Amino acid sequence: MTSASPTDAALDLRPDLLDDRLPVPLYHQIRLLLAERIRRGVFPAGSLLPGEHQISEMLGASRITVKRALNELAEAGLVTRHRGRGTVVTPQVELPVVTGSFSTLMDSLKTMGHETQVELLESRVEAADADVARALAVIPGAPVQRIIRLRRLGETPFSYLVSWLPEIVASDCDDAAFAEQSMLDLLERAGATPHEAELWISAVGADTSAASALEVAIGSPLLRIERIMRRSDGTPVQYIHAHYHADRFRYHLLSRREEGNWQDGA
Repeated sequence: MTSASPTDAALDLRPDLLDDRLPVPLYHQIRLLLAERIRRGVFPAGSLLPGEHQISEMLGASRITVKRALNELAEAGLVTRHRGRGTVVTPQVELPVVTGSFSTLMDSLKTMGHETQVELLESRVEAADADVARALAVIPGAPVQRIIRLRRLGETPFSYLVSWLPEIVASDCDDAAFAEQSMLDLLERAGATPHEAELWISAVGADTSAASALEVAIGSPLLRIERIMRRSDGTPVQYIHAHYHADRFRYHLLSRREEGNWQDGA
């Protein structure tokens, strides 16, 4: 038996969640909103989604736009549509999770590169802003290579990666390499093997670019890792903002006390 749909309050579908000024079409924005709620369990397997008319009223969108969004959900296998019955959420296959480790970071990054597939979205030279210049220890305005890549776990978007490389490092790489190889392998082949990594981990809401690439609704929670890679002499060789699906990636940290000091391992 199909369970009841959640209340309007639980859905929290409002017109301000859509923005027709964005490059992402409205039907795709609606698809992402509904898909994100399916993943969070607001719509459990077997439940009915609200009808086209109700969603249209809640979001202030046309029924044609809503219908296209629902049809895309069906094509993606998230729902099935039945005449006279409505749109039903299908049971979801549990997605694999990639695990990283603080104590074995380099090994984890290599493993991640083998377990996921990379897609180059953008590569260009730009002037370093204040944050990038500080991270890479270059003067503001210095040329740096900005690379945006998407990693997939199977067919599913897994991480959205924005990297900056110093010009001296990027000069030994090209777009073909950025599109095919792991960044760690590229750095090693460019003679910029990392020996130190400094990380900051936070939770952020998906902006337009990350949401579109990761196929989530704008504002959806993401795990963000900001990382600076340095050579053995302390010279920065990469600065990256990595955004991950919070339910598809996790870091493992184990702390233990040895001889009066806390030690980290995994």
